Parts: sequence; structure tokens; C-alpha cells
Amino acid sequence: MIKFDEYWKHDAVALADLVAKGEVSAEELLDTAVERAEAVNSAINAIVYKQYDVARQAIREGLPNGPLKGVPYLFKDLGAYDAGHPSTGGSRLFADFVPDHDATYTERCKAAGLVVMGRTNTPEFGLNISTESSLLGACRNPWNLEYSTGGSSGGAAAAVAAGILPVAHATDGGGSIRIPAANCGLFGLKPTRGRNPAGPDVGEGWAGMSCGHVVSRSVRDSAVMLDCTHGAAPGDPYAAPAPARPFADEVGADPGKLRIAVMNHGHDGEPLSAECSRAVSDTAKLLTDLGHTVEAADPGIDTMAVGRANRAIIAANTANMVRNRAKALGREPSGQDVEAATWAMVQLGNAVAGPDYADAVLQIHLLSRKLGAFFQDYDLILSSTLRNPPLPLGTLNTQDPDGIEAFGELIRHELATTPFYNAAGCPAMTVPLHWSADVLPVGVHFGATLGDEATLLRLAAQLEQAKPWFDKVPDM
Repeated sequence: MIKFDEYWKHDAVALADLVAKGEVSAEELLDTAVERAEAVNSAINAIVYKQYDVARQAIREGLPNGPLKGVPYLFKDLGAYDAGHPSTGGSRLFADFVPDHDATYTERCKAAGLVVMGRTNTPEFGLNISTESSLLGACRNPWNLEYSTGGSSGGAAAAVAAGILPVAHATDGGGSIRIPAANCGLFGLKPTRGRNPAGPDVGEGWAGMSCGHVVSRSVRDSAVMLDCTHGAAPGDPYAAPAPARPFADEVGADPGKLRIAVMNHGHDGEPLSAECSRAVSDTAKLLTDLGHTVEAADPGIDTMAVGRANRAIIAANTANMVRNRAKALGREPSGQDVEAATWAMVQLGNAVAGPDYADAVLQIHLLSRKLGAFFQDYDLILSSTLRNPPLPLGTLNTQDPDGIEAFGELIRHELATTPFYNAAGCPAMTVPLHWSADVLPVGVHFGATLGDEATLLRLAAQLEQAKPWFDKVPDM
């Protein structure tokens, strides 16, 4: 078995190369990943469902000769159905739900040769930016166990940061790839709307605001994973613009001299914490040193209007999902089925009228137009991923009926950047370039125009070389 001290030094692409060369077997990689998981998971609660024996059986039966053959992988316990295995969405309402088919994304991951070993922790339906649901329990940040991993892909980020595996599935409807990546010192790319398939059960998530991809330690793992999974499936309502070449080819390619707008405040104009502000300033200087043009500029988003639209879309979709699940169970939905914050979201969704929903979709499309015009003058927007470094666990309580309004306000305050790129459908990334004085990760955010993951990946790889983070890992 490959020892953990050696395993940890490799990203997914490098591990797959070892398997291809016969220097290590897929069984050995899985054994090392399982051993690491068993050593740390009781402390971080990242993996909430184990399928180690199923993974071993898949290896014995023979893996596809994909580019990531033999690499261990974890699906988030939200979406990405894996036939015969639970998919709870972090909710009591789905605690016994077992899909009878794979999602399109799952099929593509398996075709890439990945070895699925389980599912990771998520807040209920991905609605919280901290991963601590009543069903699955709190996920703890490997950098400091008293702090949040972020959400909603907190389990995925914790598993990767803790060294269980180099890359893991994540989803993002308002920041849920980028928030936990920022909180756990990882790279997180949210692709363009329609880049990865959402089928076969739905055509899109949250009116196109939600998408799936990964969190990773290296930029190239994220790029290679995107090459493995992107592209429309039959029946998809739309697709992202086709890339000019494989995303992996962008890693290491010269980004050229980029025009970068910098915002050292939230999109709402409100200030950032000192650590997040310092992260933006330091990154702006680094970008200037690398030869890019960096200047203060703000696209002037009406964050109140977009926020109302986001809430209407998410609430209506949540209400519909809860209603359909209760119908499948043969009863009416109840506040006893879900957490207090989710039930409040359901009630809000039930009150969204048809014209209001149509207007919400109109608002996010208008934002796409506004950012599209802004990106005629700038290649990227630099900002902080979050307003603050990781928050202590328990700060965001979804289970207190008397605290729902405060919960919502706190989330809106923290989300200084991420949800606006979901609403617009634009690709965006968080890059781990800063750590706070008390050694907590702080992510730096970049947004690009629709379809332009290539520029993000080229710059991310340049930053990865200029200020490496791969070997900066938590002590656990």
C-alpha cells in the first residue's frame, strides 16, 4: 500500500499517472484513502456514507480506461445520484431515499475511471453556508475543529483538506463550491451555467443558478475533471459555449496581460473584514507584479434586486421539491420534516406568485447582461470570496424557529460576492492565497464572463506557481 506521506504529495492527475505506469494499483490508492478516512473522519465528520466494499468490487470488475483511472472519489450527499446508494440532501425528509439510477454527472465520473468510495456531508438541501445539519451533524474544519468548513459542499472540502483524497464532488448554487474551498484552503471553480449536465431528472438547478463541479488541491485536477464531465447530454435545455480546447491545456498556458477590476468591498458596497481586505490588497499587488493591469472598478450590481430574485427562485424550488417528496411518501409536507430555516423557505416559496417568479428570472438575466457589458472592459473581477474568514461552528443555526430572520440576515451579510455569479451564470473561482493571523484560510475570488473558464484556469495556474499552496496543509 502506498504510504500516506507519499500519497499526500500527489494530486489526482499524478495518482492516475502512477496507476497507469503500474507503480501503484487502484486497490492500494483506495486502501490508503480509506485508512486516512478512518483516521480523521471521526474528528471532522466529512464522510457521512461509506461504500468502501462497493469501491473494491468496482476495481475488481475492472475500471474504465479514463484519464483518472484508479483515483478515489467522493460524491456530495446532494444530487449526483448513484444507483442503489442513499441520497439524503442532508434532510430527514430524504433519509431513506435511494435512487435507482445514476445521474449523468455520476456516469461521466465513473467513465473517467474514478473509484467512488462514499458521500460527503452537506447542510439540508444546500441552503446553509455552514455544514451542520440536524440529520448529518456538524462538519469540522481541518484547520481548526471549532470552525465551520463553509457550505454547502463542506464535507467535500473537509475531506480534501484533510488529505483523504485530492479532489471531490461539490455543487454551487450561491457559492457552495467556492465558500468551503475558501474556508478550507482549496481551489474551487464554479463553472459557467450549463457547463456540466444536471440530468436526467432535471434540466437545470435553481433556474440555472446551481451547478456541479469539484473542490481540489491543484488547479489541474479541477481542469481535468471539467474535461471529464462537461458538455450537454441529450435533452438538456441549453449548454455552455464550447471551449476552444481542453480545459487541461489552459493550465500552464500564458494568460497574457489581463485587465482586472478590483473590488476591496462587497458587491453591496459594504466593507470587508480586515483579513479579507488584506487578502484582496495583497493579491492585487501580486497581480501587478505579474504584469497584469489592476484598477479599482465596480460593475454596480443592484444587490437588493438580485437578492430578492435569488430568494424567490430558491424558495419556490425548495417548496416544490419538498412538496414532491411528501407526495411520493403519500402525505402532506410538514414543518416536522425539515429544519426550521428550510420550513421558512418552503413557506416563502409557497407564497411566490407566478409573475413574481417570472420577474425573478428576468432579474438574473438582466444581471447577466450587466456583467456581460462590464466584461467588455475587463477580463476579470477580483474580490474577496467571503466577507469574513471562517466562522465558528454554531454561528449559523438553521434549527431555531425564533432565529430565522437573524439567520437570513447573517447569510446575506456574509455573501459579499459569490451568489451574483450564480445569478448571472458566469464562471468564478476562489484561490487559496491568504491565511489569517490565527492560521485560518481566506479565499480570493475571481469572476469572468460567460463561458470563459479558460482565462480563470490560466490565471489560477499562474498564481499557483507564483504563490504555491499545495503543500500548505492543516496539521491533523
